[in-house]
Amino acid sequence: MDKMLYIAMSGAKQNMQALSVNANNLANAKTTGFKADLAQARSMQAFGEGLPTRVFSSTERASQNFDSGALLTTGRPLDVAIEGDGWLSVQAEDGGEAYTRSGQLRLTAEGALETNNGELVYGDQGPLVIPLPVNNIQITRDGIIMIQPEGAPNAVQEEVGRLKLVNPDVRLMEKGNDGLFRRKDGEVAEADINVSVLSGTLEGSNVSPVGEMTEMIALQRQFEMQLKMMKTAEEIDASASSLLRAF
Repeated sequence: MDKMLYIAMSGAKQNMQALSVNANNLANAKTTGFKADLAQARSMQAFGEGLPTRVFSSTERASQNFDSGALLTTGRPLDVAIEGDGWLSVQAEDGGEAYTRSGQLRLTAEGALETNNGELVYGDQGPLVIPLPVNNIQITRDGIIMIQPEGAPNAVQEEVGRLKLVNPDVRLMEKGNDGLFRRKDGEVAEADINVSVLSGTLEGSNVSPVGEMTEMIALQRQFEMQLKMMKTAEEIDASASSLLRAF
């Protein structure tokens, strides 16, 4: 009976963890460049004293859905979206290089180019800094940043840097707790000249709210089923105890 109770108990616990992944996806349905997390469950043997006869379920964030989100036209020069596969390179909080699809960029008072979350954007030679003041900024499809210095004629365009665009195999990528992606082996991805961007455009989240809501209902029903199994195990145990007392 304890085997049945153990499976139901661990299953209910992992259903709750899967619900947290599901809820996080729903919360980021409108987050620029967000990639939905995928949860999977698998059976694991519990090792300890004696033979490993107990099995429990384990839910983990196995990977992400790397499909592209919808493209949203903004007309803002510093909004960029990756066209097809690829990533923007940014500086994470720990100082290392990380990757994102969120191209909502802005300039600091010192001219540093950063994401809307405050990560510095990398160019070919490190963090990009735009000489201020400027009248106009344009980002070409291959990531080159062109500016019109303040007071210069409209025909004057100067190249001040290039976005570092990378395209490592997604099977080598993992998402950190900060929402940024990194290579699993810790290596820095090389720039890829074949990656292109669309200026004045943002990539939306690839979360499907309807799909996530359907998944949430299914997980809640599974959780209720696990609780019913636990209740049934309790009733069977009580019946067995009453039979023993009768003898």
